[in-house]
Amino acid sequence: MNDLASQAAGLLERVHANVIRMYRQLDPSADENTNELETSGGGVTKPHVFVGGEKLEKAAALFTRSHGTRLPDAASARNPEFAGQPFSAVSISTISHPRNPHVPSAHMNLRFFHVGNGQSGWYFGGGLDLTPHIPYHEDCVLWHEHAQRACVNNEQYRLLKRQCDEYFRLPHRNEHRGIGGLFFDDWTEGGFNRSLDLSRRVGESFVSAYGEIFSRRVGLKWSEEEEEWMLLRRGRYVEFNLLYDRGTKYGIQSGRRIESVLASLPPRVRWQYEMQPTTDHIREISNNLNECLQPKDWIKIE
Repeated sequence: MNDLASQAAGLLERVHANVIRMYRQLDPSADENTNELETSGGGVTKPHVFVGGEKLEKAAALFTRSHGTRLPDAASARNPEFAGQPFSAVSISTISHPRNPHVPSAHMNLRFFHVGNGQSGWYFGGGLDLTPHIPYHEDCVLWHEHAQRACVNNEQYRLLKRQCDEYFRLPHRNEHRGIGGLFFDDWTEGGFNRSLDLSRRVGESFVSAYGEIFSRRVGLKWSEEEEEWMLLRRGRYVEFNLLYDRGTKYGIQSGRRIESVLASLPPRVRWQYEMQPTTDHIREISNNLNECLQPKDWIKIE
């Protein structure tokens, strides 16, 4: 592994450890499943999955370092000059599916690619987004306040927020997956060190923002109909990951361990034909959620 990839790997391993530490603190009752497995070409994957907790139904934090002789199509589609070249990649991804429907699901991933031999090309990618089932306006604001602070300036925040709104969208439903956050790909702006630092700040933002939102909502009581609503909304999450997510496509195309590739999927989910809210309470939740899913300026910036 070259020096740039080694630096990126060191940072992402630290982010991985911080995310695992957060999940342990949020729900000490969850069972932990962890492995360290070799991948083809001398790489390694470190899946860490929490299941069956009183507060975390499932959460996953996965670190992967990999090498290949040919960059997969999902990673080269936007960079045709890199198609077919050897590569080194390091990444972390995490997803939380809480048991309480008042607590949102959340996702974050960070990745670094070095493509070709020598110094031929490199780029970062990643981001974070929040997917509430029962939305709270103040949680959405807090999430975007942390996202804004992860950026070097307001211009960068506006760019990464817009790219997140554009990416986490289900065209076949004509709706967005959640309230967005940050998203960047093929990122080299400012050079390697500044790009690496952006990844560090995004990782820190996820831990601080999600930890606070989780803690403020996890003690709320919920009803059976609210839980059923959460399971139905999880279906949208699954649809996005299986139909559109570039990370899922990359993992399958590059021959990654399928249990790790699909670790982001929730343990329980429902689809209902022509789903419609059945009570006034769920109808109100649905209306509030639909309003929150429309891209908007959650925070005031100059």
